[in-house]
Amino acid sequence: MSHLPYFERVIWIVLDSVGIGAMPDAAVYGDEGSDTLGNIAKQHKLELPNLRRLGLANIKPLVGVSGVDHPAGAFGKCALASPGKDTTTGHWEMAGILLKEPFPIYPHGFPAEIMRAFEEKIGRKTLGNKPASGTEIIQKLGDEHLRTGYPIVYTSADSVFQIAAHECVIPLGELYSMCEIARGILRGPHEVGRVIARPFEGEPGHFARTPNRRDYAVPPPEGMLLDQLAVKQVPVYSIGKISDIFLRRGITHSVKTKNNADGMQKTAAAMRETANGLIFVNLVDFDQQFGHRNDVAGYAAALEAVDGWLPSVPLRETDLLVITADHGCDPTTPSTDHSREYTPLVVYGTHVNAGVDLGTRGTLADIGQTVAENFSTSIPAGVSFLRDIQKGH
Repeated sequence: MSHLPYFERVIWIVLDSVGIGAMPDAAVYGDEGSDTLGNIAKQHKLELPNLRRLGLANIKPLVGVSGVDHPAGAFGKCALASPGKDTTTGHWEMAGILLKEPFPIYPHGFPAEIMRAFEEKIGRKTLGNKPASGTEIIQKLGDEHLRTGYPIVYTSADSVFQIAAHECVIPLGELYSMCEIARGILRGPHEVGRVIARPFEGEPGHFARTPNRRDYAVPPPEGMLLDQLAVKQVPVYSIGKISDIFLRRGITHSVKTKNNADGMQKTAAAMRETANGLIFVNLVDFDQQFGHRNDVAGYAAALEAVDGWLPSVPLRETDLLVITADHGCDPTTPSTDHSREYTPLVVYGTHVNAGVDLGTRGTLADIGQTVAENFSTSIPAGVSFLRDIQKGH
């Protein structure tokens, strides 16, 4: 007979790419000196009163945002134990999957044999095949795409095979089919973390991506957090790209989001509708809209928007709120790529032991193990901090 969970609901919010300082091996990744939160604070006066009250600046002080004497939450930071610095790696690790080898990346584009096989199967040639900013490559190659009907293939510092196409040239259904074809080809040593559909619309010079993105991830190994919660019949409500990353495994309900504002609204709605279980949220704008575009002001405004939203979050007495990230993406550095950083960890709730310093966790899986223990199960990696945050311990 299983025990009742200490926290009836866990609301786990991933601020996509909001890192809090370079990890010791950052130089290996070309990321020495990266510090997403710290460097933004140096360039832009941040107003984060609510995150500060919870203990964000107790993890490490930020310029203009100092620690507080009595944080309302528990706080710490997490290392990424797996090699790499991408979305799939970070989210998989949270769920208890530690990679031995990083997913492959393609700084010079994909090999000729991959592109030949892809073009043969889709019956069209392709444009691009190089690392690029998604917004920039559609401006550069969009005209040619309209003339030829050839899809635009590109990658990034992430392990991704991205296919961009105008929705009036290649309909969404066909674009999604192309992604499934690519997913079937990219196996073995070329098994990238994600194949991503990147539809866009508009006229030459004014192309813009649409919200109809779709991710085709590698199936996560069995036994990860969402599998274990499914065995325990714990409901999981996914908001944003969580369902794509985990191929809907163990997820009982999911909604996509257009942007952070939509994600916050849908999170609050889910909290009003869902009595128990896990609400797992990814707020992607930090990474997609601002980190990869080196938009410091936009990134800062997005942080302040989430901070301003927090007091309105409909938390119940038996809830646990977890705020973290999956990697960094420092918009102040010349690179537009992800950065190898620690991720912040802020934990809050009526029954959370306020002011506890959770220290530097060895892996993001510690969060997943904490959630697992709360619901009377366990995952393959991570050390739970559930007892550390319980009042009375």
